[in-house]
Amino acid sequence: MDGTQLPLQWEHRKALDTLNGRQIVIVYESQNPHLRLSWKWQVRAGFGPVEHSITVENLGEREVWLPMIDSMRLGFAVSASTQMRNFFVEKGDGAPSPQGIHLEDIADGYRWTGFSSTYAHTHEGEPREIIPAEFVFDADQPQVGWYAGIEFSGRTRISLERAGDDLQSVLGLNPDPGPFRTRLVPGGSFESPTVFLGAFSGGPDGAGNQLRPWVRTVLGNPLTWKNLHYPYVVNNSWGSGMSVDEPLALRMIAESKELGVEMFHIDAGWFRGVGDWYPDPKKFPHGLAYIADQAHKNGLRFGIWVDWTQAGLGANAGALNVHDPKVANWMVSDVPPDWKPEEFKGQTIDLGVPAAHDYLRNEVNRIVGDYHLDMLEHDGYLVAQGCVRDDHPHAPPNRSSMKITHEGISDFVLASNSTDVSYHAVRSYYDIYASTRAKHPGLIFEICNDGGRMVDFGSAAHGDYFSITDTYDPLSNRRAFYDASYVLPAAMLESYVEKWPTPRPENFLYMLRSGMMGWVTLMLDTSVWTAEQHEAAQRAIALYKQSVRPLIRDASLYHISLRPDGIHWDGMEYWDAVRRQGVVFAFRGSISDESEHRFALAGLDPMRNYRLHFQDGSSADRTVSGRDLMHGLEIHLSHPLSSELVFLSDAGIKR
Repeated sequence: MDGTQLPLQWEHRKALDTLNGRQIVIVYESQNPHLRLSWKWQVRAGFGPVEHSITVENLGEREVWLPMIDSMRLGFAVSASTQMRNFFVEKGDGAPSPQGIHLEDIADGYRWTGFSSTYAHTHEGEPREIIPAEFVFDADQPQVGWYAGIEFSGRTRISLERAGDDLQSVLGLNPDPGPFRTRLVPGGSFESPTVFLGAFSGGPDGAGNQLRPWVRTVLGNPLTWKNLHYPYVVNNSWGSGMSVDEPLALRMIAESKELGVEMFHIDAGWFRGVGDWYPDPKKFPHGLAYIADQAHKNGLRFGIWVDWTQAGLGANAGALNVHDPKVANWMVSDVPPDWKPEEFKGQTIDLGVPAAHDYLRNEVNRIVGDYHLDMLEHDGYLVAQGCVRDDHPHAPPNRSSMKITHEGISDFVLASNSTDVSYHAVRSYYDIYASTRAKHPGLIFEICNDGGRMVDFGSAAHGDYFSITDTYDPLSNRRAFYDASYVLPAAMLESYVEKWPTPRPENFLYMLRSGMMGWVTLMLDTSVWTAEQHEAAQRAIALYKQSVRPLIRDASLYHISLRPDGIHWDGMEYWDAVRRQGVVFAFRGSISDESEHRFALAGLDPMRNYRLHFQDGSSADRTVSGRDLMHGLEIHLSHPLSSELVFLSDAGIKR
């Protein structure tokens, strides 16, 4: 307070506590300065993890500054002879890395920190950002352990250290580069990022099959999940890049209806300019609402791309212009006089500024309402995690150590205040999306920041699905899905299917199915497909909607192969214990002499029989015991870079 550090004396206010079967809140107060601290644990489902957060309120009449408050610190006593492992997952980023997932031995002296932020942009030699969760377990069977994660999209970190029989983990905001501090005005409050903590057995898949349905039940939007068409099949205009216009859109709507697609998505290129989010009248003379209405008349939902926190040079009314003094003060940094935006990127606005928040909340709601949207995709460096300003609600930067990195035309600021900038901006972003969803029930949000750079549990609580990578060939799609599906529901994981060489019909199905294990979006020109390819796509889409999508929504998921490398076989298994049905996605690699493979299935009852249906007829349908399938399902495919779907159904007790 007033530049002086003060010790705090906390006293328990038992009369203010909350204690019931779903929640524990322990309340403390400090009199000088007058602060209230609430220490909260809650259970929001009958399964899965518990959640924890800390809230500090300023009950006094003077401004105070808080130092770093970790969300949770964990300490475990582990026998020095126990072999422990740490499992964590990278974000898909602009492209999946060669590794993607990490399974590390936690030996004496082990030290690890995983980072996450609003926009992963890893430089060479740096560790990749993670989807903010850790899975720590005993290496022996049945691989029992605990998992913990962070429900926040800002600059966060998870650390794990072992010294002999002592295992320590800390979760919360990223303290670096620091020193962190955040302003608490009179009547204001600070809430640490909510974290979750749960226990599991069965290694990473065991943890994932507990965590994914919890994310759906607790964090997901109930209205979205009640729609049995979720996840949708989408046709996206980016297969034609920025050249999208009204004739192309109308043609794609007709093609989408013919193929059985359920949503038409206009990507970048529809607007007058960056920051000027109105339809280009030359491209769309009848506006976007007209396109939306045409999509709706053809039974399709309609969505668009927009990078709504970006400012450009638009001179029209309603445009965010970097030279407007009001807008210039909202930006994370100044731009030079000769600055120009890219085709669809500009300079980022700091959403933590109240006036910017209010303006952009109204702008997002205008876009949704005026253009009759069912879905809104955001992209680019949307939520700031660094800012040079002294007069924003966040802490001012230490200018002596501040670094500004120019990537393209975007500025990334790294300074002592970066974590506080992201804290305020993320909370503002969440508020804008919550208020927009309240005004437009049924609206769906796609989380895309140049691909999978903002994949986290906070976004999962405020959006409906993720673009998981910005590279869309079959191998990249399967790698990104393989990784993210350990921690997030498959229905939330979008793969874009882009143009790829398909000389044989088997290659064409391989391409489609590589993007059909979760949310599927076509991002190519379907008008150039042959009649045979159109027919094959129609069948694949119909099969997805009827037989695969219910399993993607509800079934347990098992990673039954090593991570895809495009050379060897890889596969994924869904098994729904309620429906007693499942499916195996099998993909053959590029090796010419590897025409068969055995996948050891999981989640089945060894004492029951299962009927197998090979969708492409690669083998005769048959009935096999669960015991045999858990030893290995044998699949034969004649051609490299081909695939098969094997459907399973319970055939009763083995006799």
